[in-house]
Amino acid sequence: MKLTRALRFGLDGIYKTAGVLAALCLIAILGLIVVQMLARWTGEVFPGAAEYAGYAMAAASFLAFANALNKGIHIRVSILHQMLGKTAQRILEIWCFAIGSATVWYFVYYAYRFVYWSWKFNDISQGQDRTPLWIPQGFMFVGAVILAIALTDHLLQLIFTGKHRIAPELEEAVAGE
Repeated sequence: MKLTRALRFGLDGIYKTAGVLAALCLIAILGLIVVQMLARWTGEVFPGAAEYAGYAMAAASFLAFANALNKGIHIRVSILHQMLGKTAQRILEIWCFAIGSATVWYFVYYAYRFVYWSWKFNDISQGQDRTPLWIPQGFMFVGAVILAIALTDHLLQLIFTGKHRIAPELEEAVAGE
């Protein structure tokens, strides 16, 4: 029992930390845009600002996925789900989480290869920033791994307890109930 509580605490901490990092990436985008605007107004050049903002946006997106899933603020089409009985709803949810988990783990495998080969060949960006591409790709990979873990976590919770861990109050608000 202590092990499951510690595991749950650790996983929830990972999801929340990823959400905080996503928020920090959004703040970094704001800072980059402001600095770029100030540079233009003063006649200076801030090379690579647009590329860095793009990297931060990709990182923010991928890092936020798992946290959004857990809080129930992701897009979920529940018209069919609401028309079904409890048993059929559970089967549909298991099927959806299984397909989602498999798809994201498949993405993680190729994201890892993408990052690895960018690192191995020292691939750099085409812009003025000349950033090694494995760095921004690494954030995408980490976010995808966290999302895959979250989807698998929900799938296992659903199989063993009959309920997923998506926050019900937000899920119902999104569904319009």
